[in-house]
Amino acid sequence: MEMKNVLTTKPFLAFLYRFIRLYSLTFRLRIENETEWLTFVNQGGTVVLCAWHQQFFSAIRYFQKYRHLNPSIMISKSRDGEIIADVARRSGWQPIRGSSSRGGAEALRTIIGRFGQSRMVGHIVDGPQGPAGQVKAGVIRLAHAADAMIIPFYTSANRAWYFNSWDNFFLPKPFSRVTISFGEMIKFTATDNHDEFECQRMHLEKTMAPGLQGRLTA
Repeated sequence: MEMKNVLTTKPFLAFLYRFIRLYSLTFRLRIENETEWLTFVNQGGTVVLCAWHQQFFSAIRYFQKYRHLNPSIMISKSRDGEIIADVARRSGWQPIRGSSSRGGAEALRTIIGRFGQSRMVGHIVDGPQGPAGQVKAGVIRLAHAADAMIIPFYTSANRAWYFNSWDNFFLPKPFSRVTISFGEMIKFTATDNHDEFECQRMHLEKTMAPGLQGRLTA
């Protein structure tokens, strides 16, 4: 069996999920600014949690705590996306398959519809292929349609490996101090005006840009 096929078999995916859980247990976690937005959700509000693609790994294990909220997340239809979708599903998140380059419109409609079952959605703002540090329009459309607050979040580590990938993906080293920090809640008024929409997208991009890690901060 070819390696690319092995990576999507049930035994490998089960192993990968257990490995991520055990590896993440070594992190010395610090959580910042979670209370306000979580209280908002528990009181009936809807939110879109947003992150850069380079940073999602560090949050995988901790974000299992939200599984009781039946959250959703949009994940690409690529082979890598299939692996990530399985990890998300095992973590209690409902993966909706699609991206800006393939099946995005249908996935966006599906994930908007799921706000009737869940008040939380996760979104990778520059995924799955970048450009790194550029917020795509989907998150704004999603927030408009669901009348949801946008909650940026960032992960960082005092010791990490940075990959030579399009997003400078980073992996905290074992036993490193990892911080998951949530930004202020952002609410955008729905608009059909292109310039206003673009201003909102740029506002979110500028707000999140300082949270980028490694060479992307240059």
